[in-house]
Amino acid sequence: MDRFLFSLRHLYLVIEYVTAYKSILTSIKKEYDAFIETIKKSQRTAFCLHGKLKVLAAEPTALIYHRKRTIQLEAKMRVIENNSSKIQLQIDKMKQLRAEYDMNEVKYCTFSKDPSKPIPGMTLQESVNLDALTKYRKHLEDKYTEIKQVMSKKYVPAQRKVELDNEMIEILKRRDLAENMNKELQFRHQRLQTVSYALTSWVKSDKSSSFQDFVEQIQKTKDIHGDQGIVEALLEDDPGKAKEAEILLYYIERFNELISLGEYEKAADFAANSPRRILQNTGTMNKFKAVGRIRGKPFPLLLFFEAIFSTSHAFRRPIGAELTLEGIKCGLSEKRLDLVIHWVTQERLTFSEEAGDVLCDYGEQDTYNKAKCLALAQIIYSECGLHKKALLCLCKQGQIHGAMEYIQQFKDFTSDDLMKLIKLCPHTELIQCLTKEWNGKPPSLSFGLAILHLFSTDMKKVGIKLLQEVNKGGRDAIEYLMINDPFCSLERWQEMANVCLQNGFDKLSNNIMSILRSQAGVTEISEEDDTVNLMEHVFW
Repeated sequence: MDRFLFSLRHLYLVIEYVTAYKSILTSIKKEYDAFIETIKKSQRTAFCLHGKLKVLAAEPTALIYHRKRTIQLEAKMRVIENNSSKIQLQIDKMKQLRAEYDMNEVKYCTFSKDPSKPIPGMTLQESVNLDALTKYRKHLEDKYTEIKQVMSKKYVPAQRKVELDNEMIEILKRRDLAENMNKELQFRHQRLQTVSYALTSWVKSDKSSSFQDFVEQIQKTKDIHGDQGIVEALLEDDPGKAKEAEILLYYIERFNELISLGEYEKAADFAANSPRRILQNTGTMNKFKAVGRIRGKPFPLLLFFEAIFSTSHAFRRPIGAELTLEGIKCGLSEKRLDLVIHWVTQERLTFSEEAGDVLCDYGEQDTYNKAKCLALAQIIYSECGLHKKALLCLCKQGQIHGAMEYIQQFKDFTSDDLMKLIKLCPHTELIQCLTKEWNGKPPSLSFGLAILHLFSTDMKKVGIKLLQEVNKGGRDAIEYLMINDPFCSLERWQEMANVCLQNGFDKLSNNIMSILRSQAGVTEISEEDDTVNLMEHVFW
């Protein structure tokens, strides 16, 4: 369109300057003008039709909004009409009450006597005497009181009979309730006797089974053989034990009631505060586990472990190893590492090797919290006396100096243990510390044997890295290592030189061989003689 207008402007200029073809150009111009007018009209028509199309497209949506607004207004009108009807009823009721009040007032006013008439029983002089009126008023009040007393003694109102009938019905109901309560109390008394006997027997036993299982076993025995023997045994017990049995039975019943009502948080607190920890066992844990997860609410099993672990200091003995393990698993499954950290470091729990293994496995999966998990596992392993695993946790955390102190503190680590440690945690710094003196004490491991072990167990990269570190120190460094290594034999050092030669450390290999040749007392070693030790001249 722009190009067309541009051509039209040029046409105007040509018409102004060219006169010979003016008629032809004028006709062409008219056609241009007609064409432009047609295009503009088409544009206006298209714009108008586009607007109509928008209106037509918006009509269904507008109709929906209007209908929705109509429904809202109708609902609002119904609410207003209901309120109006209620207000109208209140107004009608108030009008009715007002009319009744007016009628009673009229009746009262019409019933009053004419004050102009004389008072019966008094003369005209007495009726104007104040003292006489006061005396007569007192006489009438006494007479009214006497008549009222006589009527209350001789006559009883009809509504009194209805009240007495209602009292009789209430008394009969109370009697029925008392009989039902008496039967229930007799039943509870028998159960308390059974529980008391079970508690006494359970305390005297080895406590291999839980208290609840023991009660069920006693109950089965009672159902089969009768309760005569149990009653005789109970007669010898003191009342204090019966009271304790009643409390234990109350805790068990109340706990089961809370579980059935879905009050899992209260049930967890109830189990945590139960006497003698009768509800802190795997049976109770399985009940919470059977509930499963509830959408929008805390995990019931986690609530149980939180409750019993938080009260662990209130009892003499710590929480058992099985519950501790299950609690740690539950906390980790719910991504509550913060709770597990608090439990392991603050509460009284019984640790086990399985609990430490669970934390290590979780640390391998959650690399962000791996250091925290290893630290917790190291605490558990140390408490259980599993020093090898505790040392491995320290090394995996990168606490090499702490690991060396741990080795010096617990002198139960053999060379095989340290070789396994290197295989599981092949840190260059760790191997260097193990093969050097530490706080004035000889090295815990032979450098040569460690290198040969690494190359024999497909850990060639770590071995090469160690050889590079030694190669930087030159001949003096390797000579110091060889002289202070009492565990590596001559043959082993020769193997070491061959390994260095095979992996491109020619200079290091030559240094080892030259040091071997320069040692005083060194002789040619045959293949059959494997008893010669490189450091034999040092000890002799």
